[in-house]
Amino acid sequence: MSKLTRKAVLKLARLSRLKLSDEEVDRFAVELTHILKYVETLNSVNVEGLEPTYQVTGLKNVTREDEIKKYQAQPSDLLADAPAIKDGQYKVKRVIG
Repeated sequence: MSKLTRKAVLKLARLSRLKLSDEEVDRFAVELTHILKYVETLNSVNVEGLEPTYQVTGLKNVTREDEIKKYQAQPSDLLADAPAIKDGQYKVKRVIG
């Protein structure tokens, strides 16, 4: 792969909605070229027969059964202390004028 051009870096910056100075464009051209060369090196590695590594920490998903739990308070108990109730709901003063 050849060196990444200024034009390519400017296009990437525009697509990423980044404003880069001339110094940054030159620096990123070099850095991105090194990154792309490294990716090419990784692509050339023979990985036949290797299983993909999805996770390296050894952790596994821990799941539990879904259970329906009854709440301790019933709606009627909660409404019992309300200062005003209408149609089974709290009644409040109008907020929007």
